[in-house]
Amino acid sequence: MVKQFWKAVLEQDKDSIRQYFRDDAYVNWHCTNEHFTVDEFIRANCEYPGKWDGEIERIENAGDTTITVVRVYPKDNSMSFHVVSFIRIEEAKIISVDEYWADDGIPPQWRRELNIGSSIK
Repeated sequence: MVKQFWKAVLEQDKDSIRQYFRDDAYVNWHCTNEHFTVDEFIRANCEYPGKWDGEIERIENAGDTTITVVRVYPKDNSMSFHVVSFIRIEEAKIISVDEYWADDGIPPQWRRELNIGSSIK
């Protein structure tokens, strides 16, 4: 179910997205301190400019919570983001999502000057 949910989100398919949520569900974007109803989340996702794609890099299950790590990027590959989502599910419907978004990029200059770390990939 989570893979199909992410497919609908990346395709900005509002009708498909809605079917995965319970009516009283909510979504929190913690990095920007935003709380959305299902309708608000669908609007924010589907009216976001551009066409998007992505790939699920990891899925973990912990009781009623599914944790996903997804790389999200516009179809022109002009930028890239990673999102960690904690998706609570009851009776095959999402009841809440807590997400943490980050821009992908190079390490800050001060860490590069320390000459520490190496690329993950």
